[in-house]
Amino acid sequence: MTEPRWLDQQEMAAWHAFLEASHLVARRVEQQLREREGLSHPQYEILVRLSAAPEGELRMTELADLVVTSKSGLTYQIGKLEQAGLVRRRSCPGDDRGVYAVLTESGRRKLDRAAPGHVDLVRSSLIDVLTREQLESLADGLSTVTRTLRTRDRG
Repeated sequence: MTEPRWLDQQEMAAWHAFLEASHLVARRVEQQLREREGLSHPQYEILVRLSAAPEGELRMTELADLVVTSKSGLTYQIGKLEQAGLVRRRSCPGDDRGVYAVLTESGRRKLDRAAPGHVDLVRSSLIDVLTREQLESLADGLSTVTRTLRTRDRG
């Protein structure tokens, strides 16, 4: 068994900063969405992804990939959104196992109400705290992590 490559001081600082910042931002976002709109952050993200999709609908498998969750986790969230009348499901023509999640008009209105407060919080918690250069570095670095992990997961 080989010795692990322990993190050096700079690597440990980066890891801790990432963890703490991501947890703090996620907690604020979750709290604000729950208190103001009665939505979880994953539910809000589902509504956002559906609103950006053609015809406001996506196959469940594609949606699960976009919101980085399991199929069962997405099914649970879609069920909650469906109960609230924000999303509906429809069968995929020609594929008995395929299911689409479809944004309803009520879901679109909910998203329209939630979005301004959400973007204000994202700005005050992350975007406006960083310089343009820091934002560019953050986006570049995290995009590299995302591409690497997605490639590994598919490989």
